[in-house]
Amino acid sequence: MKLLKELKEKHKEMSSWRRHLHQFPEIAYEEEKTAEFVAGKLKGFGIEVHRGLGGTGVVGVIHGQDTVENNAQGKALAIGLRADMDALPMTEQTNLAYASLHPSAMHACGHDGHTTMLLGAAEYLAEHRPFKGKVYCIFQPAEEGGNAGARSMISDGLFEKFPMDSVWGMHNWPGLEEGRAIAHMGPAMAGADIFVLTIHGLGGHAAMPHQTKDPVVAAGMVITALQTLISRQTDPFDNAVISLTRLDAGSAYNVIPSIATVGGTLRTMKSDTRQQLIEQIEAVAQTAAKVTGCIVEMELRPGYPPTINHELDAVFARDVITDVLGPNGLETQMSPTMGAEDFSYMLKAKEGAYIWLGAGKESQNLHSPLYDFNDDLLPIGASLWVRLVETKLPI
Repeated sequence: MKLLKELKEKHKEMSSWRRHLHQFPEIAYEEEKTAEFVAGKLKGFGIEVHRGLGGTGVVGVIHGQDTVENNAQGKALAIGLRADMDALPMTEQTNLAYASLHPSAMHACGHDGHTTMLLGAAEYLAEHRPFKGKVYCIFQPAEEGGNAGARSMISDGLFEKFPMDSVWGMHNWPGLEEGRAIAHMGPAMAGADIFVLTIHGLGGHAAMPHQTKDPVVAAGMVITALQTLISRQTDPFDNAVISLTRLDAGSAYNVIPSIATVGGTLRTMKSDTRQQLIEQIEAVAQTAAKVTGCIVEMELRPGYPPTINHELDAVFARDVITDVLGPNGLETQMSPTMGAEDFSYMLKAKEGAYIWLGAGKESQNLHSPLYDFNDDLLPIGASLWVRLVETKLPI
C-alpha cells in the first residue's frame, strides 16, 4: 500500500478533526458550524475559499504549478473532488468518548470521515502542488434524506463558477475489506422515487359493506398486484425494487373508511425501466380502483437519479486504486447497491466516477445508531485523492 508519508504522519491529527466533527453533527442545510470548521481549515492551508453554494456548501480552490496550461477547448484543466458534510436526524448509541453532543443528530454514514479525508488531501495538495491546473474541493451539504444538496449547489452555479472537466466522489463502505476499494463500471447506485396512491371510496357501516365502495379492499388488491411487477414483468437481469412501506386507512373498527393510502419507493438503475414501472404502478392502481368502484390518484415524488460512473473514468479510478492500494486492493466483483446518492446529479452534469472505500468487514452498517467511521481510512482516502489529482493533472 503506497500511502503518502506525510498523510500517514497526519493520521492522529486528521482523527482529531474527524472526531470533532463527529461530536457536532448537523443535519441537511444546517451545517453552519461544520462549514465554518471546513472553511477555517482551508484558509489555514492557504486555500482560496468560497461559501454559500447550496446554502452551506464550501468550495476550496487549489491552484497547481501551472494554471495557464490549456486543454483542447482552450480552458484551464480542472477537476472537482466532492465530500458530503451532513449528518442524519437520529440518536447515537455508541457511547464513545467523542459521541454526538446533539441528541437528535448523528454522523451515522461517515460524512465526518469523508470531509476529513478531503481536508487531509487538500492540505497536502496546497503545500506541495504536485499538479497542473486547478483542483476544486467541494464540501457539499444535505446529501441525506432526499434533500439533494448536490442539486442545490449545481443550481447555485457550481459548474459555472468553478468550471471543471470532471468530478469525483468517495464513500466509505462497510462490508468491503479495509484497504480495498471499487469503482463500478457503469451504475454504482440506484435511483429512488417515492410514490403515494390515494384511493377514494364511499365509507359506511362495517355491517353493511354492500352500501360502500371499500378503499381498503382496493388497497389490498394494489398491494398484492404490485408484487408481481418485478417478479413477472421486469427482466430478471434489470435491477429494480418496489417496496411498499406505508398503508393508512380508517380510525374505527366498525367503520369502512372513505380513503385509503398506499405508499412506497421505486428503485431502478435505468431510466426506461423507471418510466415503465411508474406507468405500471399507476395502471395496477387504476384497475383495482375500477374493479371496486373507487377512484385513485397517484403522486410521484421524484428522488435521486441513478449514480452512474462514466466508464473511462471508472477505468482511470481503478488504476489509481491499484497504484495506491496494490493489485489486491482493487475490488471488481461487488454488486451495485439499490441505495441512492445525490452525487448522481454531479455525474449527470460532468464526467467522473464514484469510489467505494472499504470500511472493513466488522464495521457497523451505515445509518446504524452504533456506526462509527473507521479512522484508519483517513490516510488511505486522502492518499487516493492526492494520487488521483497527480495522475489526472500531471506536471
